[in-house]
Parts: sequence; structure tokens; C-alpha cells
Amino acid sequence: MSVQIGDTAPDFSLPSQTGEPVKLSDFRGKSTVVLYFYPKDDTPGCTKESCAFRDSYEQFKQAGAEVIGVSSDSADSHQKFASKYSLPFTLLSDRDKALRKLYGVPATLGLLPGRVTYVIDKQGVVRHIFNSMMNFEGHVEESLKTLKEI
Repeated sequence: MSVQIGDTAPDFSLPSQTGEPVKLSDFRGKSTVVLYFYPKDDTPGCTKESCAFRDSYEQFKQAGAEVIGVSSDSADSHQKFASKYSLPFTLLSDRDKALRKLYGVPATLGLLPGRVTYVIDKQGVVRHIFNSMMNFEGHVEESLKTLKEI
């Protein structure tokens, strides 16, 4: 079962790149969350996508949203990735892929972890889902468009 638009987003607690636990419920009532799942730190597509979120980060903040990236890389890997590319947002370590499974993020060709972005409003409801392995910038564009509508 995968998370659909209109569903309450499943809560979670995962370590960030600093090792601190981050819970989705921490943002409830405070900010919209743009939760993006990506395959792997420091790979060409994931770097392009993460840098696109970085380059638009001020627009997300102005829209009252927090950007959170998720992959199965370690917190240490996330720390290096965030530092190398000056990523100003949180990266979460989903080592056992449990969150990916909970949200129903599909694998590409049955092998590669998928690239899916969820826009979750302040009440915790999924308002938009964008699934594309190759349209890296589309994840940012679609998220910003959705934020203007909610």
C-alpha cells in the first residue's frame, strides 16, 4: 500500500545528518513539509536534485515549508553530502528502507530506489506526490507550485 494524496502522512523518527532524531509530527501545525526520497548521496542525479532544492530553499522557507531529503545512506554520508554541496536542509538516514516501504516509494526497474516527493501540509495531509526518476528539477517545480495552491 502506498501513500496517496489526501492520506494522513505516516509519522516517523529517523536520524538526521547530525545524528539527531527527526519526527514528521514535530512539524505538525508549524510548517508544510516537502519530503523527498532519492536513491543515493553524491550521485549525479541526486546531486542535481538536491542542489535544485538548495537553490530554491529560500522560496520554500518563504512559503512556510521545510525541505527534508531521505535516502538509505548513513548519517555520516549525509553529513559529507550536505557539507560538500552546502545543503541547508535536513537529510534523513533510512538505513533499513523502512520509511521508503511505509510510504510505498516504488523501485525503478525493481532495483533502484525510487525518486518521489511528497508535499505534506501543516495538518499532516499529503497534498501532492511527484514521481520521476529523471526530471530532477521537476520535484522542486511541482513542490513550489503546490505550496502556492495550499
